[in-house]
Amino acid sequence: SDKFRVFFAVHETEAWLFSQPQLFPTEVQQALPNGKPEGINFDTPPSKCLNNIYLNKLKRKYRKVTDGKNLFTNLDPEVAYGQCPYLKQMLDEMLRMAKESGL
Repeated sequence: SDKFRVFFAVHETEAWLFSQPQLFPTEVQQALPNGKPEGINFDTPPSKCLNNIYLNKLKRKYRKVTDGKNLFTNLDPEVAYGQCPYLKQMLDEMLRMAKESGL
């Protein structure tokens, strides 16, 4: 159908959080990997990377549901859009489809 699209995050959606290191506790910020958010590491998914950092720096696990929700609440979509080309592609296509449908 021309009204159906499938989009995949390059990694888990946690990759988009890396676009704004200031969202994380200071100890975590200092240990975040450098690089483009969607291309940081293809061997260790972002949530596992965060879990390792949280364990090392905060002495607790990263909780996808609790921590992820709280972090996403504060995520600026414009910043993530500007730094994450696959997210940008998805959002642009969704906006184009919405405009074409009259929304």
